[in-house]
Amino acid sequence: MDRKRSCTLCEGAVMLLLLGHMTTGLEVPLDPKVLEGLPQPPTITHQSPKDYIIDPRENIIIHCEAKGKPHPSFSWTRNGTHFDVEKDSKVIMKPNSGTLVIDISGEKAEAYEGVYQCIARNEHGSALSSNIVIRQSRSPLWSKEKNEPITVQRGMSLVLQCRPPAGLPPPIIFWMDNNFQRLPQNSRVSQALNGDLYFSNVLMEDNRSDYICYARFPHTQTIQQKQPITVNVLDIEAMNDTVLAAFLNGSDFWGDSPSGERAPTFMHPTGTHSTTMVLKGDTLELECIADGLPTPDISWTKVVGELPSGRFSFHNFQKTLKITEVTEEDGGDYRCLAKNRLGNNHHTITVAVRAAPFWISAPQNLILAPKETGMLTCRVGGNPTPKVTWSVNGIPIENSHKDPSRKIEDGVIILSDVQTGSSAVYQCNASNEYGYLLANAFVSVLAEPPRVLTPPNHVYSVITNRRALLDCASFGSPLPKITWFKDSQSILDGDSYIIHKNGTLEISVAQSLNSGKYTCMASNNLGNKENHVYLEVKEPTRILTQPGYNVVHRNSMAVFECKVKHDPTLFPSMIWLKDNGELPDDPRFELGPDSLTIRDVTEDDEGTYTCIRNTTLDHDSASATLRVVEKPDPPTDLELTDQRERSVRLTWTPGDENNSPINLFLIQYEDSLHEPGVWHNMTSVSGTSTTSQLDLSPYVYYSFRVLALNDVGPSEPSAPSRQYRTNPAQPDMNPSDVEVIGTSPDSMTITWRELTGLEANGPGLQYKVSWRMKDADRWTSLTLANVSQYMVTGTPTFELYEVTVQAVNDYGPGPRPEVVLGYSGEDLPTVAPENIKVSIQNGTVAEVRWEAVPLSTVQGRLKGYKVSYWKMRSLHKQDSEPEKPQVLIFSGNETEVRLPGLHPYSQYALNIRAFNGKGDGPTSSDRQFETPEGVPGPPTHLKVRNLNLDSLILEWAPPLEDNGHLTGYLLKYQSFNTTDELGPIKEVTLPANETSITLDNLKYSTRYKFYLNAMTVKGSGPAVTEEAVTIMDEAMTNKQVDIATQGWFIGLMCAIALLILVLLIVCFIKRNKGGKYPVKEKEDAHQDPEIQPMKEDDGTFGEYSDTEDHKPLKGSRTPSNGTVKKDDSDDSLVDYGEGGDGQFNEDGSFIGQYSGKKEKDTAEGNESSEAPSPVNAMNSFV
Repeated sequence: MDRKRSCTLCEGAVMLLLLGHMTTGLEVPLDPKVLEGLPQPPTITHQSPKDYIIDPRENIIIHCEAKGKPHPSFSWTRNGTHFDVEKDSKVIMKPNSGTLVIDISGEKAEAYEGVYQCIARNEHGSALSSNIVIRQSRSPLWSKEKNEPITVQRGMSLVLQCRPPAGLPPPIIFWMDNNFQRLPQNSRVSQALNGDLYFSNVLMEDNRSDYICYARFPHTQTIQQKQPITVNVLDIEAMNDTVLAAFLNGSDFWGDSPSGERAPTFMHPTGTHSTTMVLKGDTLELECIADGLPTPDISWTKVVGELPSGRFSFHNFQKTLKITEVTEEDGGDYRCLAKNRLGNNHHTITVAVRAAPFWISAPQNLILAPKETGMLTCRVGGNPTPKVTWSVNGIPIENSHKDPSRKIEDGVIILSDVQTGSSAVYQCNASNEYGYLLANAFVSVLAEPPRVLTPPNHVYSVITNRRALLDCASFGSPLPKITWFKDSQSILDGDSYIIHKNGTLEISVAQSLNSGKYTCMASNNLGNKENHVYLEVKEPTRILTQPGYNVVHRNSMAVFECKVKHDPTLFPSMIWLKDNGELPDDPRFELGPDSLTIRDVTEDDEGTYTCIRNTTLDHDSASATLRVVEKPDPPTDLELTDQRERSVRLTWTPGDENNSPINLFLIQYEDSLHEPGVWHNMTSVSGTSTTSQLDLSPYVYYSFRVLALNDVGPSEPSAPSRQYRTNPAQPDMNPSDVEVIGTSPDSMTITWRELTGLEANGPGLQYKVSWRMKDADRWTSLTLANVSQYMVTGTPTFELYEVTVQAVNDYGPGPRPEVVLGYSGEDLPTVAPENIKVSIQNGTVAEVRWEAVPLSTVQGRLKGYKVSYWKMRSLHKQDSEPEKPQVLIFSGNETEVRLPGLHPYSQYALNIRAFNGKGDGPTSSDRQFETPEGVPGPPTHLKVRNLNLDSLILEWAPPLEDNGHLTGYLLKYQSFNTTDELGPIKEVTLPANETSITLDNLKYSTRYKFYLNAMTVKGSGPAVTEEAVTIMDEAMTNKQVDIATQGWFIGLMCAIALLILVLLIVCFIKRNKGGKYPVKEKEDAHQDPEIQPMKEDDGTFGEYSDTEDHKPLKGSRTPSNGTVKKDDSDDSLVDYGEGGDGQFNEDGSFIGQYSGKKEKDTAEGNESSEAPSPVNAMNSFV
């Protein structure tokens, strides 16, 4: 507990300080107030894993973070040499970090594979990261292969090899079918650790053509698929030579020995002994897969000793033994035993446990005071024994500068009489053939007076008779000595008090007299520091009235009480639990101050209810059980009376209803002759009855039992009655679901559902199977037992048969069976369709007609026709090669179909074949036809270039699909603005050999949309579109934005405004004095061309106009030539500025105003913009 509290306050390195001649550990706090000003050598805080597999689709991020005072700088090595990050533009190092980010866009990730190491340095030393091996993840494709069908005899063993491509990391293997469903696995069929699929023995149900092995590469989330494997399972004993030869043709036959029952032998591993190696701490997986019939059972033992308790488990149907967190004791011999009823076999696996280096005692950081002595220990284990080397600041210690205060004895570094400034970072490296370890440990020499880190005046509260812990976390160098006082009296270690090494004061059994003020003092040779804390000892919380055991009826109310006594300064809360979980969210549960009430109790409310009274320091709890009585007791005293051949009467005595009336009694029976131990529902009677007449079947050994049911549920079953046996009789029924299936051209299979033992009515159950061709006179019959199907061979192809299946036992046949009709097996059609005619509908659709094949040549049930058609070539251009045929399937007797999706102006060919349930018949001869021209496809592209003020150039390429001879192009274009208002459409027809056009007389700063269609004699094809904007708009807008935001322009506007204001004041003064101010003459003499607006048309200076904001005021006139005419007064100010709207009358009154054209904002270049004018700005100020 004391260590845990210390860890919550302190975090960082371990400080070893001198106690006597050597030092002990102290955790150095990371409190910023403590660390401020304290030097610290670098410490690696975060780094990428040693084996770092990267995704080639993402940037490479190699982490390296470190702390230190001052903050360390970082560098890297790659493959043992300096890695200059600044010389590689693809590599950046994060600020204040050593983390590398490598941009692999446009680069191959393999170029950055290698071994990287990060070095963090400051003036106190250098820390090293582990070697980080960067490797690119790989998910190679499966090598191309053709899997020949595998033919195997029923009962033999089989291995389907997966052999996935080697990836990084290795792939996860699984087997699925064509429908992406996992193949079922069991003790007979299972997947080995290497991914192969093993069959201890094959059954007929293993016959399939879609055994597919998949490899999933988890790092790149890709899945590779092996080609499907076909397995044909033969029952050679049931096949004649002709059928066997047909199956074996063109396939590998697996197995050359009899397929009968046999004792187990091992398929993997082979032989009687094998060896394997595992590393300590890894997971050991041992595997044994056996061949045998019946399927062997696998068991495992350790030859010497027991399997490790809690760490071993069996998988893959006992074929795999898995042991986690392997230790040296797990080495030795393990034996797997394969056993079936014919014998057993065993295999011994010898396991050798090796170990990569592991820490026994890693070196710890040292903070020493001057003149102190410390020790760095590096103890490692491993098998074989690791080699241990030391480095200082990344340099092998034998190559570093000599330090007289340092010596090495038995791999331990001893530092004596250390001096200020001798801080450094030491590295311990331990390695063997299975791995390596690297640890950094710094030695920092500090002289610091004591500091107490525990908050002052902290109040500790504890319950009477509990343990009290008072913290005194401290820091200093040398290590401070901690002394405790209570009420100014010194506290010594004794029975009542314990002072821990970290300074914590422990009171084992706190009493009220221990309450009070405590003082801890931290002292070293540089000073003292004390801190005060307080202890309060509280009374415990106790439940006085506990909830009691409750038995209630359904829909009634249950009440639990829970009253408590507690310390007056603590305020307990109350929590109720049901079966150690939360109470149901149900309004029926009502919580009171000291109670829980449950209304309308149901059977779901049964359970244990716990009351918990919590305070901030302790709690108390009490529990009680609620029981809801509901289900009835089982009936008793079962008796059989009125015993007859096909019936008996059962009588019983009802059990206790348990406050819920019995609704009915359910009677069940067991047939110990045919299904011992299995109970079936027979009949039910009302809850008021105590007897029932039961109808029975022949040849059954009956036992009966009864269950009572009420609204809550059924009771437990009653004790069984005595056994009642009925005599055998001939069957009352025949097999159902009789069906005839044509399996091959010369055979058919008759199937049926077998009778159950209860339906057999007697011993010796057999099935009389009879068949004949429809309307034939003679039946062929045979009698079978314990089967549900029979194959009839030597039948003519696709003939209608009559079939019957009749049940027979030792006491006679069953009733006359019903006749079922079915056809024998089909064969392939023998004739191809003829008289094929093609009618061209248009360039993309053709209609095909043919004569139906005679039904006598179908040799089965005609399912339809398959029409294959393909494009041979284009009539307009040379194709590289014909297209692959497309196949359309038409069911039934259709002989007239349409072929959609044809290419216009092309030559096609087609053929037709009939098909039935067996397969396809012969193909007709190819019929060729040509499609007419059609509309072309869209031009390949449409591009705009050389955008000017009022012109541009359009360029395009012909369509990929001409679909005929091009007759030309149709170009349409129109303007539109930001509100999507469209201008009139203009059309231009262009010849077929043109691929560009120059459009003139366009509006400047206007957005246009262009539509281009290619044309043949059939019309225009789909259009390709493009948009463009004439350039004037964006250039002037940018200019306006740039000038208006310049500081010189703002200053100029202010100066002009001030000048105009002064001129107006002077003008008014002179006017009042009767004089005239010759504004016009001064303006004419000092015209500034830079402040004159430019006309749009001819570039001359003129006025800006606005339809709304600059209408002439009443009494003023604005001529069309852009000048302002004067009235009778020569000294009017109307002409001062640009396009002024106001004027003075002869009496000097001001009837107008100076105004300039308001600048309009433009958007997206759809409206013309004007450069700002100083005069405009001046008018806006006036």
